[in-house]
Amino acid sequence: MAASLLSKRTALFLGVSKLNSFLPAVVQQIANYNPRPLWLNIKKPYIPNKESEETPEWQKTEKYERKLFGRYGSASGVEPAKLWPSHARLEELMAEEKEWHPPIEVMLENIAAREREKERKRVEREKIIAANMAKMPKMIADWKKQKRETKQKQREEKTRRDKLLAEARERFGYALDPRSAKFKEMVTEIEKEEKKKRKLLKRRKREEEQGTAAAESSQ
Repeated sequence: MAASLLSKRTALFLGVSKLNSFLPAVVQQIANYNPRPLWLNIKKPYIPNKESEETPEWQKTEKYERKLFGRYGSASGVEPAKLWPSHARLEELMAEEKEWHPPIEVMLENIAAREREKERKRVEREKIIAANMAKMPKMIADWKKQKRETKQKQREEKTRRDKLLAEARERFGYALDPRSAKFKEMVTEIEKEEKKKRKLLKRRKREEEQGTAAAESSQ
């Protein structure tokens, strides 16, 4: 146990002594380090030649001139007057400012106008609903009347069809197909006879009315 502890202490002492002998060399190396200076040409800034074809187009723009003036000031060779926007561009900027960043009064007026329009549409919608609700009883009554008339018409058509089929059976002695030409010819003939009867009845009624009127006038 004592031997093991003695060996650990000896190893620790030797490690510290080696580190102490190594540190002066490292410190000396750091002290003698002389890095290469960065190439910064602050006295002569880079000003692109607009007349040269080798100069990129983006370095010939007004935006780049503003950047140069902001970085180097008067040393950039850029005239400050050129950086100010023209009258046309200034009007465009002012129009954009009014459109995207209007004054608070304009914003409040726009909000009020939207609210008024929203309220107007709501009132119109309620008026339409009220008008439709007022028409609802008549619409329901008309629908029921139309339904009754449709059913009545269907019953009348069925009764007439059954009557025609019975008459065809009586005429020909057998049942006819309603789709057959023979049945259709019979229906056409019956319709002509009924038309003649209606005309005759109408003429008789008119003659009777005329006779009644003549008798009343003679009295």
